[in-house]
Amino acid sequence: MAFSIPETIRTTATAGERLLFRTLKTYLPDDYIVYYEPEIRGKRPDFVIIGPDLGLVVLEVKDYTKNTLYQLNPDEWTIVNTSGEQTTVKSPLRQARDNVFHLVDVLKKDRNLIQLEGKYKFQLKFPYGFGSVYTRLHQKDFIQHDLYRVVNPDLCLTRDEIDPDHVSFSEEVLIEKIMNMFVVPYRLREPLSHEDINAIRYHLFPEVRISAEFKQPSPYQDQLLLSLHDIKAMDLHQENLAKQIGDKNRIIRGVAGSGKTLILASRAKLLAKKHPDWNILILCYNISLSRTIEQMIHHMMNEPDSLFDFDFTAKDITSPNNHSIVVRNFHSWLRNDLRISGAQLPSILRKLEEGEAILPMYDAILIDEGQDFEADWFKLVSNLLNPVTKSLLLVEDRAQSIYKRARSYIQDTGLDFRGRSKILSINYRNTAQIVEFAWEFYKEHSALRDKVVSKDFEDEIISPQSTRRKGLQPAIYKADSFYHEVNMVTKQIQKLKAEYKVPYSEMLILYRVRKTYKMDYVATLIDALEKAGVPHFWLTKDTDSKRSYKKDDERVIISTIDSSKGLDFQAVFVINVDNIPFPLEEDKEREASLLYIAMTRAKDFLCLSYSDESEYTRYFTNLLEERMKEKKETISG
Repeated sequence: MAFSIPETIRTTATAGERLLFRTLKTYLPDDYIVYYEPEIRGKRPDFVIIGPDLGLVVLEVKDYTKNTLYQLNPDEWTIVNTSGEQTTVKSPLRQARDNVFHLVDVLKKDRNLIQLEGKYKFQLKFPYGFGSVYTRLHQKDFIQHDLYRVVNPDLCLTRDEIDPDHVSFSEEVLIEKIMNMFVVPYRLREPLSHEDINAIRYHLFPEVRISAEFKQPSPYQDQLLLSLHDIKAMDLHQENLAKQIGDKNRIIRGVAGSGKTLILASRAKLLAKKHPDWNILILCYNISLSRTIEQMIHHMMNEPDSLFDFDFTAKDITSPNNHSIVVRNFHSWLRNDLRISGAQLPSILRKLEEGEAILPMYDAILIDEGQDFEADWFKLVSNLLNPVTKSLLLVEDRAQSIYKRARSYIQDTGLDFRGRSKILSINYRNTAQIVEFAWEFYKEHSALRDKVVSKDFEDEIISPQSTRRKGLQPAIYKADSFYHEVNMVTKQIQKLKAEYKVPYSEMLILYRVRKTYKMDYVATLIDALEKAGVPHFWLTKDTDSKRSYKKDDERVIISTIDSSKGLDFQAVFVINVDNIPFPLEEDKEREASLLYIAMTRAKDFLCLSYSDESEYTRYFTNLLEERMKEKKETISG
């Protein structure tokens, strides 16, 4: 079964479009992608099919009957509508041809997607084609009315060829005809790779872009070409969710690393493009996450559809917004936008309900890390949401909840989320080893571990499923003293930089406690980094440092675990684990969630270190001993 985007076809689609959608989705191979009416640079082809052993095919669908057709030639058709009026339009094949060449012109600008030598130099390295589909005409109609005279039989599909209920339908014939709808004389030498298909999606659908390494367009034998590397795009499930969340109020529950923030930002961009007059607000709890989302939105909204128009010299992410999306952490929103304090919130809510207060209204509000919001915060949000649009998107992960919040979304917002939720259980951020390591710890130490996902239950914890991405086992380091601990961390940072080419900006050091009467942990850490010549930025030194944070600075980041929520780095060091659970913290559930959050910030490398003992370090020491035992058994065996 092919992967379709959207997952289901819209109810206003024609009967013929719905039939073709079901047939393509059911009978094409699993590794094919079928797009229905995608918006691509101002055009909307009916169907776009991408397959690793196929290439790219565009289909134009028509529900014409014999009585519709009046006068036909290969370029123009005169058709008769139900009122008897005649209209001259482009022929379906010409429409499909124009659409596919529109796509090809975009893709041919990428050096990695074209042939650089030989007879077909500067052509795409994969075949592309087009066809037309006639959902109410059969092959016998084409023969009887001599339609094959103006419609190439190799480039069209009739009702009996797309309807599985028709006696002459054949899955083999359907696939063979689509495989041969090509206008280029060459075929694929080898299947398109995952990277090739990601590159195609990256160019055609800007909304799926995450990042890529690319240099300024450069001339190659009189051709101006782009050179992209390390392309990262939303996976197909994330793309589907971002495009098909639906209107009104929605909730997304996702595990750490499932791309919740990315989908939220993409959704905001789609809303801004669709409704340029809307006031759109994105809220989250912590300052550093709001800064990250702000940078993400800025990049998304300022990236042109054509990368040839991209300003490669632009470095400043603080330039004025040219969009209607405002990103705030909740308290700065209260203070700077609404001009109220947290203490005033109860009285403001009463005045809003009684119609005595006027505050800004928003056409769409998107909330990240919603598990950290209080009931009154949701009540305020719902009061300032346009009652016509009711466009509220709530994103959360209860396993990352670090604040006790008693809530009912229906009661707090006045909106019913039942049947309006999506669950993301696949972790894309972390390696399988990190996912398993973090989740096993969480199950062992969280009181919420036994809660089972239920569509109608608001407080469930979602068990993560890992991607197939493999990596190193998370490191556990038991030191004799905190001085030895930070020296080890410093050496590992230098090793990651030298041997694994991990940028300093992709390294994060997390701490639970800044200092005690025994030691100033952060000061000791910074001293070790400075002596080793490792550039660093203390993110959580104060409010100003949080607001000035830029991830692309070439410095190792130092942060509390709380402020790391929503962020991710290639390498994460969690130091001083013996201070977790913190003795003065009564809520042990919060402590388990905090360490789970810390571990799941790491994409590739994770290291936990400690020099004293706590409930959690005893767990990790046992793991360390088990590893040593297994290693000895392997050597002796």
